[in-house]
Amino acid sequence: MKFFNKELSWLSFNERVLQEAADDAVPVIERMRFLGIFSSNMDEFFQVRVAEVKRRIFFSQQQPERKQQELLMSELQQKVVQLQQQFDEVLQAVLIALAEHNILLMETGLLSDDERQRLNQFFVEKVRRFIVPVLISEKTNLANVVREDENYLCVEIDHSKGRSYALIEVPSDSLERFIKLPGDSASKRHKLLFLDDVLQLNLEALFRGIVPFNKLRAFSFKMTRDAEYRPSDDIEQSVLERMEEGLKQRIKADPVRLVYDRDMPDEMLAFLCDKLQLNPFDSLVAGGRYRNTRDFAKFPNFGAASLEHARQPAIEHPKFLRQDNVFDTIRSSDILLYYPYHRFSHFTEFVRHAAYDPKVNRISLCIYRVAPNSRVIRSLINAVQNGKQVTVMVELQARFDEEANIEWAKELTEAGVRVSFGIHGLKVHSKLMLVHRQEGIGERRYAVIGTGNFHEGTAQVYTDFSLFTCNPELCADVDHVFQYLDQPYRSHHFRHLMIAPVNMRQRLIDLIEFEIEQAHAGKAAEIFLKVNNLEDSSLIVQLYRASRAGVKVRCLVRGMCSLRAGVDNLSENIEVRSIVDRYLEHARIYLFHHAGSQEVYIASADLMTRNLDHRVEVAAPITDTDGRADLLKVMELQWRDRAKSRIVDAEQRNHYCCAEESSANRRLLRSQVAIYNYFKRRVYD
Repeated sequence: MKFFNKELSWLSFNERVLQEAADDAVPVIERMRFLGIFSSNMDEFFQVRVAEVKRRIFFSQQQPERKQQELLMSELQQKVVQLQQQFDEVLQAVLIALAEHNILLMETGLLSDDERQRLNQFFVEKVRRFIVPVLISEKTNLANVVREDENYLCVEIDHSKGRSYALIEVPSDSLERFIKLPGDSASKRHKLLFLDDVLQLNLEALFRGIVPFNKLRAFSFKMTRDAEYRPSDDIEQSVLERMEEGLKQRIKADPVRLVYDRDMPDEMLAFLCDKLQLNPFDSLVAGGRYRNTRDFAKFPNFGAASLEHARQPAIEHPKFLRQDNVFDTIRSSDILLYYPYHRFSHFTEFVRHAAYDPKVNRISLCIYRVAPNSRVIRSLINAVQNGKQVTVMVELQARFDEEANIEWAKELTEAGVRVSFGIHGLKVHSKLMLVHRQEGIGERRYAVIGTGNFHEGTAQVYTDFSLFTCNPELCADVDHVFQYLDQPYRSHHFRHLMIAPVNMRQRLIDLIEFEIEQAHAGKAAEIFLKVNNLEDSSLIVQLYRASRAGVKVRCLVRGMCSLRAGVDNLSENIEVRSIVDRYLEHARIYLFHHAGSQEVYIASADLMTRNLDHRVEVAAPITDTDGRADLLKVMELQWRDRAKSRIVDAEQRNHYCCAEESSANRRLLRSQVAIYNYFKRRVYD
């Protein structure tokens, strides 16, 4: 096969996340959090990827295609079961490691009478008000009652007339999931209990006097739904109203997975499957006692500071310290920031200054995801209050942020911001800001072009680049992007930026073709890519052609990779590696040797068909000497990583780059640490 299946490749990526949780060299609290990240990823995998396979099965017109998708679904389910077993094993190992540091996740059977009494009191005072059991009858439409990916207890009620069931939602949206018990000061032990167990301990108190029973027992489950939805096509509704109407579909979307306590009785499981209207293609996943282990991602550290990653303060970029006025700084030279190594506040300060600088008259910005209490949004509203013309392109279909973006669109509109929603049929995924500033007798434009969202939260944990520039030609191209978003029916020419779906695919093909020609001529030829996902089949075929021509191809791919590297007569000159570490690798970089001139781009786009053909994406050339040097240094440090880098071979077996070396040697170069130290020491002329 030329291509590795993208869904299976995604599971291979999540296995790398699980490797981090299993690595005893990782601080134990961080290991617990990696388990939470793994679980959260798996939830999204079923909501998006498995749901898509299920749709392909149901809507396949040809029997061979349907059969192929059914076989894929079977493979996915087998791999998921395997990963779930690995997860359970790693969790037990992490719990033992936590206990060694006096952090104990308690089992209810080990609680003392005094602790039980305290928990009963806690239930009455803090928990009970949030609990309203659903008594399930023949008329109960359980599929409409059960919310997407929420944590439930199914309660079996044995009584004189037989057996019935009730449903309890664990209120972890309202209360902390991990309840701390009074500590033992002598031993300095920290005892924690799941909120779920507090409910289990108080089942009788909850039902007594309301429902007659002889015996109660409860088991956890959760259901995952298809995340796809179709916005309403009612032409009499506004764009926002159509989106809000469409989002309601997600609440009642088809189920794709039921995860349940493996100790659940068969009769209860059969009852749930029937009431939830599950079909044979829905995944039934048996797990441990607890659901929504994604909450481990927020696991608190009650122990020593050494149990989690040492704090790594973001670095101030030296160029931003040279002058008080941020526009003077950018006018001196382009500046390339790399979050979270550099302070994201450099960007929020840029927006804030633009909001009240009397020389600024217009601001344009694209929003895909922003923080809940976004300083960026506040500054844009302040800019309107200061009489500036502000245009914000809000992407309403940013998956799982649709509702938040609808609310931001309303708030911005009410504040006087001109809000647009992009181009029908295309998601706007580009990360752009443009400021028009009156200087002297003319106007100068300042642009920010990024690889990641303008989000204060994710900027602390996602690695992303932002280019600050007032280069007239680049800024003219950015201005044309905003015009394109407003008037897509007009012809738009971009001199320097790659724009999807306008010219990006063809520009990438042309750059690959140039390297092939160089290799055929016996000259040096190399391609070096860093992306989250590499999936587009036509570009992969071009990379295969490059490999066969003798072009050296290196790829850093964090997530899905459909390219099969190192295959004789196909891709023997291609190497693929993947880094999973403290920060989520999110930046996209395209680097081409280009006869020694080094064409270097930062981009918002992964090399996926959806990004190249169905989204508005931007890739910007880095021409500034300092920025190019920083990018090349980052890429080489990441390629030399021997601590967190895995080989993504043709079978995606996730071997560490130096698996044959000792664990100690693997830690000789850890790129994220090396990059931080590089920027900490970096001096600019």
